Formats: sequence, C-alpha cells, structure tokens
Amino acid sequence: MLEVANLTKHFPVEKSFLDRLMTSKKSVVHAVDNISFSVNRGDILGLVGESGSGKSTTARLCLKLIQPTSGNILFEGIDLGKLRGEKLRTFRRNMQLIFQDPTASLNPRIRVGDAVKDALTFQGIGTLNEQFERTQAMLERVGLKPWNNFYDRFPHQLSGGQRQRVVIARAMVLNPRLVVADEPIAMVDVSVRAQILSLMLELKKEFDLTYLFITHDLAMANYFCNSIAIMYLGKIVEMGPKEKVFGSPLHPYTLALLSSIPIPDPTATMQRMIPKGEIPSPINPPRGCRFHPRCPYAQPECSEQEPQLEEVRLNHRVACFFPRR
Repeated sequence: MLEVANLTKHFPVEKSFLDRLMTSKKSVVHAVDNISFSVNRGDILGLVGESGSGKSTTARLCLKLIQPTSGNILFEGIDLGKLRGEKLRTFRRNMQLIFQDPTASLNPRIRVGDAVKDALTFQGIGTLNEQFERTQAMLERVGLKPWNNFYDRFPHQLSGGQRQRVVIARAMVLNPRLVVADEPIAMVDVSVRAQILSLMLELKKEFDLTYLFITHDLAMANYFCNSIAIMYLGKIVEMGPKEKVFGSPLHPYTLALLSSIPIPDPTATMQRMIPKGEIPSPINPPRGCRFHPRCPYAQPECSEQEPQLEEVRLNHRVACFFPRR
C-alpha cells in the first residue's frame, strides 16, 4: 500500500547575522536521511526509536504534510510528489494521522463534535444531516457514549483518554485506508493505554485499515505491530517481522533497546546494554555508521564506511558490517 524509496528530509539551520558573515557554509539538520521501506495492505509496521531519531518527521513526510528534500512516496502506486492542490486535498481522505498530543491537535475554541464533523465538511462528503449522523455514530464507536454528552463539549472539558478518542474519531470518520499513528498513547494514563490500543485493533478489523505505528516503546510495538523498523539518527538500522527482530536482533542498537525493556519480575536479573555517551547531533552526524561512536562492537571499518540496509536473513534486513548471529 505504501512504498517509500530513498526518502530524505533536511531542515536548514537558521544562523545569526554574525555567523553568516563568518562562514558561507550552510548547515542542515539531517532529520531523515535516505530511508526506504514499504507497508503492505492490512499490515501494522512499527517505526521504533528514541526521541530525535526522525520518526515523526517520517510520518509527516509519508502524508506529505511537509515536503521531502528528495525521494519518492507511493501510495497504491500513486506518486504523492506529483499531486497538487485539489487532487492532493481529495486524495488525503485515504490517509489520516493520529497526532501524539490531542491537546495541541484539537482547537480549544471548537467543540469536539464540530472538530470531527469538519473533516467531512472539508472533504465535501455528504449533506449536513449525513455529516451530523456520521459524526454521532463515530463518537459512539470510539467509546464516547452517549454522543450527546460529548458533542458540545470543548477539549479542556474532557480527560486525556477522551481527547485521544476524539482525535481517533476525527481520523476514522473519513474511512481512510492508511492511518499513521504518531505515538497515540504517549499522552494518556497507563491505565487507559490498553483500552486505546484495543480500540485501534478493533477499528483495524472493522474498517480493514493499515497502520504505520510510531513509538519509542518496544514492548508496546511487540504487542501491537506485525513488522518492526528500528530508526537511529535519521536512518533505519534494522527491519523485519517482529518475531525475528525481537527474537534474534542483529543490530547492536536493537540489542540496547531490547535490554531496556523492564521485566515484571522483581527476582529476575537483567543484563543491560547501555550505549555509551549521548546521541550525536543530527546537524553533524558521524561519518560511517552513525551508531559507531556508541557501539561496543565497533571496528575501524565502521567509522570509515556507511553500512547499507541489506537482507541478512529471510525478510530480515540490517545495516551493520558485523551483525550479531
């Protein structure tokens, strides 16, 4: 359904007047750097990595909310880079985004019912009565029952979990085929997270959805996703079915992430692999493998050449010169 090829996004760094006088060299933030992946119909691909790895930027690029520096994004064979104006607006009903922070993504001056209905109005779907009925049904479908208790409320009058359900309803009311969920449970209480994930799985089955699920929580990705792609500093370093990525990880960064997952057993002993140092600056990323300054298994070759994402096992790809076997 979704195919991303050599996708790159660089953000220019604003300099002061004196810095521009001192040097003419332009600096950029390497938010996403030449990544490729695909999402099959009905699949749930988890894009996992720590903060600053480029996950949210990738999500916005896939929906063309921001313009890529280079690369191609194909949705069911259609090149999104060639869509403009009215064609792009109409096409976007097929792809929707569940934002990470519902408080920031909902207008505080618009009632939640109108926020959901406006998606239909913007796309020109149905009459006013049909839009109203469809909004009512979707509010109840996401668990906001009865709908008339929530339709006229403002976002600040709802709990965090209820606001997240409104954001999900706004995305689902257009009946999209692809939903990009940008850490949809990060801003809700732990007690509500399982309910939100269960709701998303129910909606996937009911509406035949495909998910691109972005998270920094590997345990949550293991529960929710079918396939996993690990990102580090704008690059995908490992990708494959979750059974292979979690069962036999190949990249040292994946090993480090897996070792950080807590085990619900106070008597269990854990052998943690904590990478040394801090994540490098995306303005000046390391030469060669971007993880080599923090990798305990780094060799001289790792600092000189950049490893490519290659298939080491069946459907299991890794960008490492010395993958763990």
